[in-house]
Amino acid sequence: MSSGTDLDEHLSLLRRRWLLLVGCVVVGGTAGLALMRLVPPAYTATTQVLVMPVGPQEQANQVTSRQREALNLDTEAQVAQSAVVAARAARELGLGADVLEPAEVAVPPNSAVLWISVTSADPTAAAERSTAYARAYLANRRESALTSMAEQQEAVLSKLKQVNAGIDTVIKQLGALPKGGAEHAIAAQRQGVLNRQAANLALKYDALRTVAVTPGSVISQAVPPAAPSSPSLPLHLGTGLMAGLLIGSAAAYARDRLDKRLRTPADVERLTGLPVLSDLSSPREHGVLHELAGAVVSACPGKRLLVKALPTDLYASALAEPLSVSAPLIVLDGSDVRDLARADAAVLLVGLGLVKAGEVTAAVARLARHDVPVIGVVTATDAVPSFVPLLEPRPHTPLGKLVATGELEPGTAAETTPMQALHHPRRPGHPT
Repeated sequence: MSSGTDLDEHLSLLRRRWLLLVGCVVVGGTAGLALMRLVPPAYTATTQVLVMPVGPQEQANQVTSRQREALNLDTEAQVAQSAVVAARAARELGLGADVLEPAEVAVPPNSAVLWISVTSADPTAAAERSTAYARAYLANRRESALTSMAEQQEAVLSKLKQVNAGIDTVIKQLGALPKGGAEHAIAAQRQGVLNRQAANLALKYDALRTVAVTPGSVISQAVPPAAPSSPSLPLHLGTGLMAGLLIGSAAAYARDRLDKRLRTPADVERLTGLPVLSDLSSPREHGVLHELAGAVVSACPGKRLLVKALPTDLYASALAEPLSVSAPLIVLDGSDVRDLARADAAVLLVGLGLVKAGEVTAAVARLARHDVPVIGVVTATDAVPSFVPLLEPRPHTPLGKLVATGELEPGTAAETTPMQALHHPRRPGHPT
């Protein structure tokens, strides 16, 4: 229930600030489109290279569900993006290494293929440089393989020479030893071991000399792309809209926290915690005044009701139909200095768009210091309610209707009369 309540509060806040939120989203989308127009187009060309084993010196790769080839293509991808390959490609194109765009290498799963891509402002240059990277990688791979095999051949040949020298030494020893003796038998056994080692080394040397070095081949040449790969409309527009949504949400929350002006009855209840007895800012429906009078009478804990307007210069600009409610109630307008001490409860008349939540809270606090509870709020714009008391008390007179602001002679207090709507002309310079 708590999470649902929090979600409802967030949605309610966004509904209240929907104009700000929509504005930020529109601005974000527009900014994304403008940025897309400002970004120069770029073209991406890709060359596909089939990588093949080059000999027994090849680094073995652990076979997994992603990579089932014996080659370690992740390592080969890093080699293809290395500075050595880039420098070789730049020399082939006749460019400087700092001018050539870097290559991006991808390894499709379960394959022995490298996708070497280059992005450039010119589609033809992108295709040429992607191809140059592929050739440079294969040439570097071939050169590395030949160098490694030459080192291995040299190591095997050196070991073979050592074994042959040992065989010669053993043969000389056998000639000087008497046959049938123990020393002759040991020397003969050693000669057999050295002969087998020499034979294995000779086979390995021959294998290294006859290995065909095939580093790989280009299986798909890069071609100049017909359409640019960037900027991307979905990427820029989506990013702009998302950024606008985030900024708009943050702005809506900030505006809602900082803006304490009461514009709607919901703002009154949300920001002050006071119940709204009636809203007279919209066109009045039949029975609204009757319900308001009944709510005031039922909520008032005593017979003396203090009516306080915020701001104090509210006045009525519209007529209301007469309405009577049979209930005794003494209405105080605050013009008498004794009204605050005699009041049993108070009703606040709040002008929407003219008052902030802090003013209402301050008024409630002042009344609370005099033990006067506030039973509720009546909201309005330019037509506000006012209870006009009689100059002479009348027993059992009915609660009247909501009318324009009246004036009471200081020092008098009386029961209410059937309230009649008074139309006061607008004061010059007063807000509507």
